[in-house]
Amino acid sequence: MGKKQAELFKVLGVETRIKIIELLKNKGPLGANEMSETLGVTPSAVSQHLKILKHAGLVRNERKGYWIPYEIDPVALEKCGEILSSVCTCGCKGSERFRQAEVTEAEDKFSVLKKYEQELQEELKNVQARIEELKNKG
Repeated sequence: MGKKQAELFKVLGVETRIKIIELLKNKGPLGANEMSETLGVTPSAVSQHLKILKHAGLVRNERKGYWIPYEIDPVALEKCGEILSSVCTCGCKGSERFRQAEVTEAEDKFSVLKKYEQELQEELKNVQARIEELKNKG
C-alpha cells in the first residue's frame, strides 16, 4: 500500500469523519450546520472535518447561494473499498460486505438481513444510475 493510500485511511481513522460519511451516504447532500445538529458536534468542528475529507477527495461541495451542501464522492468511496479489498485477508475478495458472523451473533437475524438487503438494493440503484449516466453520454 502506497503512502497516498495510507494517508487516506489515516483520514478515515477519525470516528466523526466516518459518521459524516455515513450521514451523507444515508441522507444525501447536507450543509455543515445540518450535520452539526445531527451529530451533536459544533459547526466549526464539522467544517474542519469536512475540509480534511474534501482535501482527501472523499466529499465535494458546491455553493448554492448561502447554502453550501456537501456530498460524498461515490467514485472516491468506491476506490477506498477497492484499496481495502486489495489488502484484506478475510477471504471475501471484496465481492460482498455481508458478514456471516454478524448474522450468527445477532438476536434479530431478520433485521440484520433486511438491513443488508436494503444496502444491496441501494448499491444496485447506484450501479443502475451509473449505467444510465454512461448511456446518456455516449
